[in-house]
Amino acid sequence: MAGNTFGKLLQLTTFGESHGEALGGILDGCPAGITLNLEFIKQEMQRRKPGQSAIVTQRKEEDDVQILSGIFEGKTTGTPIGFLISNTNQKSDDYSHIKDSYRPSHADYVYKQKYGIRDYRGGGRSSARETVSRVVGGAIAKQIIPEIKINAFVSSVGEIFIDKPYQDLDFTKIETNVVRCPDVITAEKMESYIKTIKKQGDTVGGTITCVIQNVPIGLGEPVFDKLHAELGKAMLSINAVKGFEFGSGFCGAKMKGSEHNDSFNPDGTTKSNLSGGIQGGISNGMDIYFRVAFKPVATLLQVQEVLTNEGEIIEQKGKGRHDPCVVPRAVPIVEAMAALVIADYYLQNKVYL
Repeated sequence: MAGNTFGKLLQLTTFGESHGEALGGILDGCPAGITLNLEFIKQEMQRRKPGQSAIVTQRKEEDDVQILSGIFEGKTTGTPIGFLISNTNQKSDDYSHIKDSYRPSHADYVYKQKYGIRDYRGGGRSSARETVSRVVGGAIAKQIIPEIKINAFVSSVGEIFIDKPYQDLDFTKIETNVVRCPDVITAEKMESYIKTIKKQGDTVGGTITCVIQNVPIGLGEPVFDKLHAELGKAMLSINAVKGFEFGSGFCGAKMKGSEHNDSFNPDGTTKSNLSGGIQGGISNGMDIYFRVAFKPVATLLQVQEVLTNEGEIIEQKGKGRHDPCVVPRAVPIVEAMAALVIADYYLQNKVYL
């Protein structure tokens, strides 16, 4: 299976399955001499872990990270950083009923068709549990670029949206509620709605907005390695992601050029920022902001029609522990992937200096 490595100079390779012994990764290309705050890595993992509130899956995993290499006396050595996260609360029997059937909108069918074999326990490699390794890599990447601030938050759940621009939001409130929405009133509505959806045995999608601040001018390449293209690839590699837009996004397609152009200030900043901090694929020093769309979780605790190995359509009800809405737990994953991209391009840019 290819496609397990992300990045150019800063490369993250991940391994492991949802119900295997462990998951882990190797982060290669991290510069030597960086003092790593291991407690910060633990905090980032706590933000992603299951069982943290009533509106997420109740799988209980501490997600403790064991560092295997690449760090000596609290500093990076410049060698590959290897790490491991053990699985301790697998309930593989919850998935025995889908051993011979394929759930709608899951990776079950295409995995079997492509490889001739699949790990049906929690989806195996296709499970969102793979993202634990991304969060570790992202937590390290954030410490390579400490001056750059990355904040992601839930901006919508179903039809419930924040109706304020990100400039009017207080990012310190993101972690004050289980939905991870910085607008408290909207967060309460979102939480109530997710609980209602959960009681129905159903699921709901949503969006996450990410804002990257203090980005230096010059990150990104002008043709195939545009900064926003790599951010898009990073976000679209996350489980359940169906859409990515940055800056004015699809709304920009409705505008005239006279409305959309970001006029300059004498110091090179711009009066507006519909470009989303990136022009010609290169960062311009303004805030980079983008939005990521997540579909509803495909596993429903309701009866659905499924396809069997024998080509029959039967009715089957989902079992196990699943998120009714993935976006609250996906916030640190979005930040992690953004950090990996920005840190990688930051290191690439230093090569030119």
